[in-house]
Amino acid sequence: MPTKRDYYEVLGVGRDATDEEIKRAFRKLAFKYHPDHNHDDLAGEKFKEVNEAYQMLCDPDKRTAYDRYGHSGAEGLFGHGFEGFDFGGFGDIFNAFFGGGAAASRQTAQRGADLRYGITLTLEEAALGCGKKVAISRTENCQTCRGMGSQPGSQPSRCPNCNGSGQVRRVHQSIFGRFTQTATCPQCRGEGQIITDPCPRCRGTGKERHKRQIAVKIPAGVDNGSQIRLKGEGEAGTRGGAAGDLYIAISVEEHEFFSRYRDDLLYELPVNFAQAALGTEVEVPTLDGNARLRIPAGSQTGEVFKLKGQGIAHLRGGGHGDLLVTLFVATPDPLNAEQKKLLRELEESLSPNNMPKPKKWRGFSKPGY
Repeated sequence: MPTKRDYYEVLGVGRDATDEEIKRAFRKLAFKYHPDHNHDDLAGEKFKEVNEAYQMLCDPDKRTAYDRYGHSGAEGLFGHGFEGFDFGGFGDIFNAFFGGGAAASRQTAQRGADLRYGITLTLEEAALGCGKKVAISRTENCQTCRGMGSQPGSQPSRCPNCNGSGQVRRVHQSIFGRFTQTATCPQCRGEGQIITDPCPRCRGTGKERHKRQIAVKIPAGVDNGSQIRLKGEGEAGTRGGAAGDLYIAISVEEHEFFSRYRDDLLYELPVNFAQAALGTEVEVPTLDGNARLRIPAGSQTGEVFKLKGQGIAHLRGGGHGDLLVTLFVATPDPLNAEQKKLLRELEESLSPNNMPKPKKWRGFSKPGY
């Protein structure tokens, strides 16, 4: 069996400590190691040790015996009263001693719960904005009793157990003396009143469930992770409390050929090497239809062309991002015999002077950044 530490050492006080100093030291350590506040594996053992030391030193007779005879002598006189200590039995005492335990009244108005609903948009819908309708199920105040729970024309009666307060008092005798703790009345569940003539529609709950179609305006520029709050479209409140809110969580589908970076759109444009070498004018897609883009002669793979204002609308207002077109020189395949003949003739006519100087490869992602 491990040797017990000196009780004064456990509490961190001297042997001449006053009763008030011992109580103050215990209060500090009990709060530190109580399992409700400290989830360390050793906290429970330390809490029991602190409590055992305090139970011995707070009692004048036990303290005198401990000072004179030590652990073995004091336990011989007063017994082993610390084995199998139960935290549950100390819970109410702890709450009273540290200021907890006073049950909050449930008679005040309570706000309803918030709801969350997810919707998926196309890139075009996210970029340009749109209107959507979402179907939700939520609790609302009963239309017959207007959330009161009683049959119209009748009134709830005062709870006889708590006399309408919603709370009852319990008296505890502890090592600190006598404590009074306030708790929620079990009969009326803190309401202070009992419904004797319940509403037949909601059976006294004051609530009923409905399915609703809610119109949602999606602003231009939303993205994955954006959230729209619809105030008052959540669950109904209690006792006149405000309804909760409805949060719409946005996710955006992958696009067939556009990628998004912040408020810019990214597009890779394939051209053949004749177009890149000689220059050309091509059509590129945008969110508003096709736009003309001029490719200058001698353009190379990886070059970026900007179509200003053809990107995503800024969510906070004021303008749009850009459409960034990255050039990709593609090798045509398959080739017929005539095309192969012409390419061989071109190859023979080319010299090293026709080749551009090597550049560091930067890839295609996030062009322009």
